[in-house]
Amino acid sequence: MFIPLKDNNPSRSYPVVNISLILANIAAFLYQNTLPLGDSKSFELAYSTIPARIPAFFDGHIGFVAAFLPLFTSMFLHHGLLHLAGNMLFLWIFGDNVEDFFGHGTYLFFYLTCGFGAGLIHILFNLRSTIPALGASGAISGVMAAYMLLYPRARVLTLVFIFFVPLPAILFLGVWFLFQFLAGINTLNANASGGGVAVWAHVGGFLLGMFLTALARRR
Repeated sequence: MFIPLKDNNPSRSYPVVNISLILANIAAFLYQNTLPLGDSKSFELAYSTIPARIPAFFDGHIGFVAAFLPLFTSMFLHHGLLHLAGNMLFLWIFGDNVEDFFGHGTYLFFYLTCGFGAGLIHILFNLRSTIPALGASGAISGVMAAYMLLYPRARVLTLVFIFFVPLPAILFLGVWFLFQFLAGINTLNANASGGGVAVWAHVGGFLLGMFLTALARRR
């Protein structure tokens, strides 16, 4: 069990976009949970990413909006309170410093681009899956990759089983990515109808975040 608690890297500006993203995710979760159970399930199915919708669109069976809009809306939906809390914890710890680097507007574009790209990678590896994929983790993976490149020596206070250990960001985030990549490789040997945990979205979001951050640093 590896749970990040905080970092030692204070932001220089108020992370208005990062906090707004956290509030938007919380608001979407609260809204979904005010719906009756049947309506909540229908809402989740309508706005989650379902990979099989993409080939269905190209076959002419569903419209463009139904196929592609969930790549955006699914970034703000979560399966349950633990799913939401875990994602928002990672975004809270790592997002403010990345927003510092990019600036507010560019950070929002970066976040949404990583989330959208992560969804496309998930679809690519699960093209016929009818399992809904939702959550902010693809976008947050991109944020984590940016943090690793920008602040590799920052310390992340981490709960490791029962111990509190200040780990270098490059170690914590590098190990996290390795676990995701290995889990993704493992799914290649699994049933092709799988995809409940979108590990390839995590991998894709992380790699896209690294690429975009490297480009931004060069400029």
